[in-house]
Amino acid sequence: MFRILKRPNFWIVFLGDAVLVGLAYYLAYYLRFDGDIPAREVANWMNTVVWIVPLKLVCFYFFGLYKGMWRYTGVYDLENLIKACVISSGIIVFILVLKVRFVGFPRSVFVIDFLLTFLFLSGVRVGIRLFLSSGREGFSFPFLANKDEAKERVLIVGAGNAGEKLIREIKENEGLKYDVAGFIDDDKRKRNKTIHGVSVLGSVDEVKKIAEKDEIDEIIIAISAASAGEMRQIVGVCEATGIPCKTVPGVGELIEGKVSVSSIRKVRYEDLLGRRQVKLNMKQIGGYLTGKRVMVTGGVGSIGSELCRQILRFRPESLIIVDIDESGLYDAELDLETRFPDAKIVPVLSPVQDRHVMRRIFERENPEVVFHAAAYKHVPMMELHPWEAVFNNILAAQNILEQCCSMKVERFVLVSTDKAVRPTNVMGASKRVCELLTNIYAKELGARDMSVRFGNVIYSVGSVVPLFRKQIERGGPVTLTHPDVIRYFMTIPEASQLILQAGAIGNGGEIFILKMGTPIRIADMARDLIRLSGFEPDEEIEIKEIGLRPGEKLFEELITEGEGIQETEHEEIMVLKAQSSPVPSPGATGQGGGDELTLKMMRKHIKRLVNFAEAGDGDKIREELKSIVPEYQAQSGNRENLHKR
Repeated sequence: MFRILKRPNFWIVFLGDAVLVGLAYYLAYYLRFDGDIPAREVANWMNTVVWIVPLKLVCFYFFGLYKGMWRYTGVYDLENLIKACVISSGIIVFILVLKVRFVGFPRSVFVIDFLLTFLFLSGVRVGIRLFLSSGREGFSFPFLANKDEAKERVLIVGAGNAGEKLIREIKENEGLKYDVAGFIDDDKRKRNKTIHGVSVLGSVDEVKKIAEKDEIDEIIIAISAASAGEMRQIVGVCEATGIPCKTVPGVGELIEGKVSVSSIRKVRYEDLLGRRQVKLNMKQIGGYLTGKRVMVTGGVGSIGSELCRQILRFRPESLIIVDIDESGLYDAELDLETRFPDAKIVPVLSPVQDRHVMRRIFERENPEVVFHAAAYKHVPMMELHPWEAVFNNILAAQNILEQCCSMKVERFVLVSTDKAVRPTNVMGASKRVCELLTNIYAKELGARDMSVRFGNVIYSVGSVVPLFRKQIERGGPVTLTHPDVIRYFMTIPEASQLILQAGAIGNGGEIFILKMGTPIRIADMARDLIRLSGFEPDEEIEIKEIGLRPGEKLFEELITEGEGIQETEHEEIMVLKAQSSPVPSPGATGQGGGDELTLKMMRKHIKRLVNFAEAGDGDKIREELKSIVPEYQAQSGNRENLHKR
């Protein structure tokens, strides 16, 4: 309060409002009596104005009318002004009723006074905003505009919220060299309507005609809620014009939907996915992260690093980042300290399968929540080196689960993959073993351990998108394993946010499934990326088929037979009440029969896996994985194909 009173601008505005309020009150009498105010009414005005003006100013101050910047006066400020006027007028009438029962005071005066007060104060504020936003040289008009100033003629696709915010910033920022010719929108109700003085010129199908007619230099797509099909159509039509095409990022990339001209960028592949904004229950997530000691293993990887960034938004007591990548860990620590200067970040350079080191870390840091994202995820590499899948995936998960159990960790979340469903490769089978192990610890020991399963993540390390981009930059060819390969995709921030949400929902033993939307043909993805890079597929950039590599499937699944799927309280997350895998009876082929897996049995299996891994016996590892995961079907094939890219 005292800071405001020390500002010279406050007193200028405050005294100006006092004059306007007094003038409005006088004009109310003047209008009521047609310019001839009786002496008695003049006396009434003089006797009441001395306390009515201060009372109104106090109300204005209470509603924050002197805190805002007039350059940014908006609907919110006008709403507060209306509230202040209503409350102050109500108090004035109440006082007069108590004091003189309203005898001798024309009621219409106070109605007129209310209207004039709002009109004067809002008019001054809006007028100052218009003056300030028009630049130092005052108001500008089309016929006075500087014709020599070079500006890009821009067409905005999308006359919705994103488009409105975009045009507002373009108009208010005098440093931007954009001249908006109009909007494009398929909503017929918006046709020939205007937004901030800019007309809606036509539909998406008319983009090329409008662009040629109005000599457009650039097209900006500003649609935050388009489906994948709609976005593909829009991008295709815009690129067919031959004019540079950019987009405003989706809501997931922006903070609270604040669209900024500085955020405009070239269209990227994730814009074509049509993914909806993830709505998180911030209170629920904060309930188990805020003020807690949180550990993330594999915290330097694509998902792990994004998990760290998302977790720090909830202000944990400390964040313990475990990874074996020295340079990556150093860079991650510097990045997070810059983004979150008040956060306590504890980097741990260690392989997660090192039992002795991890025990010391757990005893020293005493984490309360653990996200286990450390794993080898490359299918071809694990087919060539199956023993590494045993060490870094299975043994590491067992080690972390044991430490969590001994230290009474409140919550453990395993980051899994859709390749664990009916696995055809060592990597998928190893992650399925991790899921089963997590389920057993929750079931037998009552731990709050759970798994989160999802598909491919755009731009994650090893994703097909960065590979295709490198191949396009080299001039091709872009290599496809098979033209009919289909995969699920989501963005890294979306996957990380849903992992945090699943962690809040789980009670222990669940496998959560993230809804991945519509699966995408990799062949279509390759062609889209080639076009987004400015080339024509099969003409300028060759697409070459190299064949499926051992362990790869045409279609990845998210659930397997016998897993009961249920909806959760979050619309983007499903849950499987998965049971432990049956172990084949002696002499069985691996299908059906046998007892349910127990922790004791699982430890024996893992011990055998470790022995085979230490001996470098890939065939024995596959056989043992088959005994734990009966649905695992190891694929044979040309090993040379593993190295093809």
